[in-house]
Amino acid sequence: MLDYLQLYHLEAYLFSEVTKRFRATGTLSAFDFFCIVIWKANRSKSKVASRLKEKGHATLEASVDALLRSVSAASDPRAQLKVLIVYWGFRLPMASAILTVLYPDEFTVYDVRVCDLLDKKFKDAQYKTQFEALWARYLEYLAAVRDAVPDLPILRDKDRYLWGKSFAQQLEKDIAAGFQKPAEEEELEA
Repeated sequence: MLDYLQLYHLEAYLFSEVTKRFRATGTLSAFDFFCIVIWKANRSKSKVASRLKEKGHATLEASVDALLRSVSAASDPRAQLKVLIVYWGFRLPMASAILTVLYPDEFTVYDVRVCDLLDKKFKDAQYKTQFEALWARYLEYLAAVRDAVPDLPILRDKDRYLWGKSFAQQLEKDIAAGFQKPAEEEELEA
């Protein structure tokens, strides 16, 4: 039976319960899989569901199972990412979030906030169309995340730290500007 209190802190639920279940079985329920999707980008859940249904499985549950079994059967991190990007059509931000929950010691979430902290150096990674170029760029991003926070030994904590730093800097900037957008941003929205 599901403890609904756990879902209030979705990230904690993912990195305790969901990671453990995947390690034990090599797959997850659609519920747990979509908890990952919602954690990364709630707005994407319908698009992800459509992408999974297009693979020809009888149910969403069967699609999730097929996807995760193919990830768990992959031989190494490169092959795991390739399964999600090439065979299932995910983009790097969502694929890296899924793999971060499944393999938190090998992957970190590719996030534009973190890219901004790393001098916008890796914003191009998600747009690479050749998988090998994307993989090489993601490895560089991963190394930069590891190097950016040398005092924290756990990769997931490095990612959280960088996201939190970006969040704080953006909020401080917004407060200083009175939450007014720069004129060029307002023109783009018009």
